[in-house]
Amino acid sequence: MKNQIILITGGSGSWGQELTSQLLTLNPKEIRIFSRGEFAQVSMQRQFNDKRLKFIIGDVRDYDSVLDATKNVNILFHLAALKHVPICEEQPTEAIKTNITGTQNIIKSAYKNKINQVIDVSTDKACAPVNLYGMTKAIGEKLFINAAIINKNTQFTIIRGGNALGSHGSVIPLFINQIRRDNKITITHKKMTRFFITLSEAIQLVLCAYNSNISGGLFVMQMPSCKIIDLAKVLIDIYGNKDTQIEEIGIRQGEKIHEILVSKDETPWTYYYNDKYFLFYPTEKQDLEKVEFNEYSSNYNLMNKTEIKQLLSKGGFLQ
Repeated sequence: MKNQIILITGGSGSWGQELTSQLLTLNPKEIRIFSRGEFAQVSMQRQFNDKRLKFIIGDVRDYDSVLDATKNVNILFHLAALKHVPICEEQPTEAIKTNITGTQNIIKSAYKNKINQVIDVSTDKACAPVNLYGMTKAIGEKLFINAAIINKNTQFTIIRGGNALGSHGSVIPLFINQIRRDNKITITHKKMTRFFITLSEAIQLVLCAYNSNISGGLFVMQMPSCKIIDLAKVLIDIYGNKDTQIEEIGIRQGEKIHEILVSKDETPWTYYYNDKYFLFYPTEKQDLEKVEFNEYSSNYNLMNKTEIKQLLSKGGFLQ
């Protein structure tokens, strides 16, 4: 990364800010923060106060804006997306514009401006998707894999992450606020499970994909998971009292009981990259060992309450 020009789309979000923090330690020449949020950019600029950061107001839907922002860029991290499941269900055309057309604009700009490496941040909801958000991100993954096949001058790599503790839209700040405001937590289903990692760990996965020099690959972290009701009970133990209630409100449209990071249809092309990460590669990769599981689901190897508390502590959520 030393002396490189880096662009981060969606860079003023929680993932983008954590990525920026870690990239600044690697002595880049410039980091361009490309996003739509004026207030978020101003707040981030004041927080970081680093001359190597350049803030650009723009939208990945606008090809000309993306093309201008990517001039002379060496490395691009594509984080921009519409991510809230109900909003994407209610406004599907908007999700398609950002998550599909926006990704196409990133790829075309990378071709045009001869960017060395582009890393796409995807989601577990793209694996066997049942909601519009997941479907658009799954298409984004396919676009990146195809881009790697047809253009050998740019490295296109993907990471597929789970829920990052404390990121915008994370359930943990929501639950804490519900306890403080209403002295109760609402969950959609008592059997629901989800993958969780800290923001720092999520960015380490992004940087692993960058350092791999594997174009067309999709990286997945071996990630802990838990029952949402167990997470709720741990937060009540920390922030609530004997009167704090858990209310089940029913599954929302487009929601799964369990998330999947590697589907049974992907396992024939999924390998152990190292002791932390899996690699999905759409052709045979002789130098790596294939995974042994049928699928990698959030209802396997669940954390107990002690382990959940340890994860919350690592993520900075314990009082």
